[in-house]
Amino acid sequence: EELGIGRPSTYASILSTIQDRGYVFKRGTALVPSFTAFAVVGLLEQHFGRLVDYGFTASMEDDLDDIANGQRERVQWLAAFYFGGTDGASSEGLQELVDQRLGEIDAREVNSIPIGTDADGVSIVVRVGRYGPYVQRGDDRASVPDDLPPDDLTIEKALALLEKQSDERLLGQDPATGEPVLVRAGRYGPYVTTQPLDGGEARTASLFKSMSTETVNLEDAVRLLSLPRVLGAVDGEDVTAQNGRYGPYVRRGAESRSLESEEQIFSVTLDEALALLAQPKTRGRRAAAGPLRELGADPASGKPVVVREGRFGPYVTDGETNASLRKGDSIEEITIERAAELLAERRAKGPAEPRKRAAPAKKTAKKTAKKAVKKAAKKAVRKSSG
Repeated sequence: EELGIGRPSTYASILSTIQDRGYVFKRGTALVPSFTAFAVVGLLEQHFGRLVDYGFTASMEDDLDDIANGQRERVQWLAAFYFGGTDGASSEGLQELVDQRLGEIDAREVNSIPIGTDADGVSIVVRVGRYGPYVQRGDDRASVPDDLPPDDLTIEKALALLEKQSDERLLGQDPATGEPVLVRAGRYGPYVTTQPLDGGEARTASLFKSMSTETVNLEDAVRLLSLPRVLGAVDGEDVTAQNGRYGPYVRRGAESRSLESEEQIFSVTLDEALALLAQPKTRGRRAAAGPLRELGADPASGKPVVVREGRFGPYVTDGETNASLRKGDSIEEITIERAAELLAERRAKGPAEPRKRAAPAKKTAKKTAKKAVKKAAKKAVRKSSG
């Protein structure tokens, strides 16, 4: 159901789902599998091979057809599939299978995809981490660009990424803790970080836009790592100045107001912050920023297409139609052909319909059946577990 099977436009729904999950990204008109997809496939093949076996899936399709045709009872089949029994696809239920395999799974191994070795015979692997894929050689690691297809990540490319990432620089030691402080070029921009001496968590902070990895010094780094800056307290609530995704701001409780520049984080006073927080929150949009790139005329509308930065990320527009860039599209490399494709897809979907409050519509037979299956399955699970 999550993949959209059985609904209108099933194929489009499946493609949209696997893109949203990060299993593939689009490059031109092609779908490119991500390293996350490789890790998931590896996990299933190594530890749940029966569930991805062609014979198993074919047998399950036959069983589901029998249920749809009324030749098999759905509740018993679902209970047997989950708890095990003779009426399901296997005597070993899904619950037992997961319980048995879970302790055997080495998350680090599953998320490791070998690339090869360097000239010294040191292994280089790709790992899928919390913040995306990265290459690792010994203790050295470097983020993999989002738009890099797995088959393009050669040994040479991996070494180039590692060499670029190794540009980290030791700035010195934190005067308060004695921890080494380094500056690095990260996946989301340059940042400073500490190396804990007692095995604790590292502290990190992004560089201001006015700073660079080449010029930042220890004093700058220590100030950044001290954020958020507490200006004082009012009625038991701290008033702070800090940097965020949308720029610098001051905060008190749930209230926040933007600052004009990052440098104000270290200069704004408590009185100035309270005066700013007392002002009504701006509801209107800020003046539109200039385009990031001009791509040329759209073949369909003939209007000039530009790339702009929006609230939810970069997008292309011809002045009438807006289309967000997809994973795999970059501001620097997107072409007018790709932009035209995105705009055409957006136009094909039509304008978004306004939400209307109306009486609940009558449920279709299919939706009613799905709801009944879910309800019966939950009841069977509760009864069996009791």
